[in-house]
Amino acid sequence: MTNRSLFTQSLRAQIFCGLLIAAFTLGLTACGPYYYKFPQYPFANRPIPPSKLAQRVMIGVTANGGTSGSLQIVDAKRDLRNNVENTKPSFSISGYSSGYPNLILNFPSEIAGYVYSNTLGDVQIINYGTESASSNAGSFPGSTSIAVPPTFGHVYAAQENAGLLGIIDKITGGTYELNLPNVYRVVVNQGDTVILAMVRNSNSVYRVIKLNANQYLTSTAAIAAIGAVDCQPFNLPIYCVIPVNVGGNTTAFDRPAGAYFSLDGNTVYVLNCGAECGGTTSSITYLLPGALQVNSYTNSTVPAQQNPNAFSSNLPVPGGVTTAVSDGNNLYVAGQQRQPDGLFAGNLSIISLATNAVTSTVSISDGSHNKILFADDNTLWIGSQLCATGERAARAAQQIAAGQATDQSANYNCLTRVVLPSGSTAASASIVPAVTQSATSPVVVPYPNTNQNQYYYGDLTGLCWVQGFHKVYTAYGGQVHAFNTTDGSEINNANITVQGTALDVAYLDAVTDAAN
Repeated sequence: MTNRSLFTQSLRAQIFCGLLIAAFTLGLTACGPYYYKFPQYPFANRPIPPSKLAQRVMIGVTANGGTSGSLQIVDAKRDLRNNVENTKPSFSISGYSSGYPNLILNFPSEIAGYVYSNTLGDVQIINYGTESASSNAGSFPGSTSIAVPPTFGHVYAAQENAGLLGIIDKITGGTYELNLPNVYRVVVNQGDTVILAMVRNSNSVYRVIKLNANQYLTSTAAIAAIGAVDCQPFNLPIYCVIPVNVGGNTTAFDRPAGAYFSLDGNTVYVLNCGAECGGTTSSITYLLPGALQVNSYTNSTVPAQQNPNAFSSNLPVPGGVTTAVSDGNNLYVAGQQRQPDGLFAGNLSIISLATNAVTSTVSISDGSHNKILFADDNTLWIGSQLCATGERAARAAQQIAAGQATDQSANYNCLTRVVLPSGSTAASASIVPAVTQSATSPVVVPYPNTNQNQYYYGDLTGLCWVQGFHKVYTAYGGQVHAFNTTDGSEINNANITVQGTALDVAYLDAVTDAAN
C-alpha cells in the first residue's frame, strides 16, 4: 500500500512537471518575436493585406519571351522577397496573368492600381487590399500611352498603331474609339475634366469633348459643325476629339510630348519636346484648363464659343522638355538639348512658378526622360531610356581612346539623383550608380544584371519612392535595384531580384498617389 501511494505521488509529480514544462514552452513561444504588426487603426483605414506586409513594392515581371507575366510583391521595409520566418518564399498578386505588364498606374490612396500589358493590350484592375486582380478594365492593343484619373470614371488610351484614341466610359459602360492618326500620348487631370492627346511628329494638341445629349444625329454632322477630327459613335455621337484652340499662335506647340497639371488645377503645362523629337524649340506652353473642359461644350454657331482659346503663354526651355513635376514653388523639367556635335545631352531645368523663368539648369543622364519623382532627403530622381547614345557615352569613348579613366561626366547610366536647392546651396546632380571605366582602378556597378555589363545597367523603366524609408525602388535594365536617398548608394538586391525581366515598379502603401 505504501509503495503504491509513493508511485501515485511520483506519477502525479511527473504529470505536474510535464504540464509546467509545456506551459513554459508555450509561454516562450507566445513571447517570441512577431515581425508583421499592424496598428489597431491602420492609416486611412486601409485593410491588412493577405501578405501581412506593411510596406510593399509591386513589380511587373515578364518571362518566356513576353508570353507570361506576373505581378510580384517584395517587402520594401526589409528588402526581402520572402517573409522573415522564410515560410513563404515569395508574394504575388493572385489571379493576374498577362504577358508583359510594362505599365503600372498606381493609386495607393484608392487602394488600387491599373496595369497595362503590352502583349495582350489589356488593362487589369488590381485590388491592393486583397492583393488580387479584381477585373479587366478593357483592351487597348498597341497602346503607347494609358491614362486613368483617380476617380476611375474613364480609361483613356493612345493606340498609335491603329491611329485611335480609345475611351472606356465606366459610368455608362460605353467604349468609344476616336480616329486620330499617329496619336501616341494621352493625359488626364485629377478631376477627369481635361483630356489631352498628342500626335507624333505634330505641332498640335487635341482635346476630348463630350457633346450634349442628342446634340447631333450623326458624327458627320457633328464633325462639320464643330471642326472635330472625329466623333463617335456614328449615330447620336457622344465624344469628339478637336484641336486645342490657341488663338492663332502658330508656334504655341513644338512636338508636344505630354502635359503636366499644376497642383492648384489652374494651369496645364504642355511639354514641347522640340529638337529632341525632330522639332525646333523645346518649351512649356501654359494653357487655361477652363477652356479645355470635357463637359463645357457650348452649342453655338460661333467657333470661339464652341472651342474657346486656351492659350496663356509660352516659355522656351533650352535644356529640353519631356517630363515634369512640381512642388508648388518650382516646376522641374527634364529633357535633352542638342549639342554642337549633333548628340543630345540631358538636363534638368528649374522653373520658378512665381516668375515663370528658368532659374537654373543641371546636367543629368542622357536619353529619353519619362520618370521623375520627389523622394526623401530633399532629393529628386529622374529616369531615362536609351542613355548610351548621347553625349555622355561619346565622352566616355573619347576618354577611353585617350587612355584615360572616365570621370562622372562620362557616366552614361540612366538614373539621376538630384539634391534640390536649399537656401544658398544650388541643386546638384549625380548619375546612379557611379562608375569609372579604367584599366587600373575601375569602379563598376555594384550588382550587375544578367548581361554582366560592369558599367551600365540599361534602361530605367520603373521608379517609385518608398516614402519615409529613405529609399527608391527601380526597374533598371530589366532587374530590380534599390537605392538609398541619403547618398545614392545601392542597397544589396540579392533578396529582391525577380525571375524574368522587371518592367515597372509601384509602392503600394504610399500615403498619397505622388510616390510613383
